[in-house]
Amino acid sequence: MIKAFLHLSGEAIGLIVLLTTMLLRPAEALTTFTMEAGSSVYGRNLIHLAKRGETLLDIARHYDLGYNQITGANPGVDPWLPGEGARIVIPARLVIPSHWTYQGIVVNMAEMRLYYFPKPPGPGALVYTCPVGIGREGFSTRDGVYTVRSKAKDPVWYVPPSVLKEDPEMPRQVEPGPDNPLGGYILRFSRLAYGIHGTNRPWGVGRRVSHGCIRLYPEDIEELFPLVPVGTLIHVTYEPIKVGFNQKGCWLQAFEDFESRTKDPMSKALEGISGCMDEIGAVRLDLTRIRKGIEDSDGVAALVAPAKGRQAAKGAGPP
Repeated sequence: MIKAFLHLSGEAIGLIVLLTTMLLRPAEALTTFTMEAGSSVYGRNLIHLAKRGETLLDIARHYDLGYNQITGANPGVDPWLPGEGARIVIPARLVIPSHWTYQGIVVNMAEMRLYYFPKPPGPGALVYTCPVGIGREGFSTRDGVYTVRSKAKDPVWYVPPSVLKEDPEMPRQVEPGPDNPLGGYILRFSRLAYGIHGTNRPWGVGRRVSHGCIRLYPEDIEELFPLVPVGTLIHVTYEPIKVGFNQKGCWLQAFEDFESRTKDPMSKALEGISGCMDEIGAVRLDLTRIRKGIEDSDGVAALVAPAKGRQAAKGAGPP
């Protein structure tokens, strides 16, 4: 598919214009970054011009985003009929979660995103990331540290008692195939019957829909599966407010606190900025942007504390 890129000056977002009327296909699996010294912020936000027939779900999957990310960044846009020519914000700039100092997998449930650090994080190390679906209310994946106990291709789904209780007509097991909700691959947790697996319902990525397992797009789990060895650590966290840093300053990326765990989000953001200053030095706080980022909780990373000596870049905040 032909793409034309228009890069605007400074921190202005990139503009992607699709030049065909074809529906978007899934993007290449996983988003990959190479870590750099002095930075925990990667990627850049984009604008996509919707074509006839595209839904926000099509666009989200193409850019390896979840439903929560695409709808959060585009409030008021109809997910099913965004409209031909609609300017769709692609929140592709990511702040690495606070557990990025660990090797292994980090799942930030508040963000509904997985990060995989195959080697100890540091300059030159790769980071793989993708959106996930998580447990619905009452079935939230418990925070904690797990390991990958086992791996399986084309797994059989042994229907858990919680599902059978809701639907006694369900079969006791589902063989591999298009009706299997585990998809084509699974990484099983060391405890609590959880797993990171594919899905036969991609629309559930970026939603709270499972019974506690972590769901990935089929193309993402297919690429992640061979990268992750048995024994890999899995850190399940809940971090709705993330603060990162690079040479431009401190960045805030906030998501809906759907479990209402953060009692004072402003203090949490300022605590993160304090840590950012330990990394890059003095900054100029923009309290208006900080408050707006917390209030919106739209998942769009914004520069909220430029490094001293730098002008605040136009377009650095949400498009």
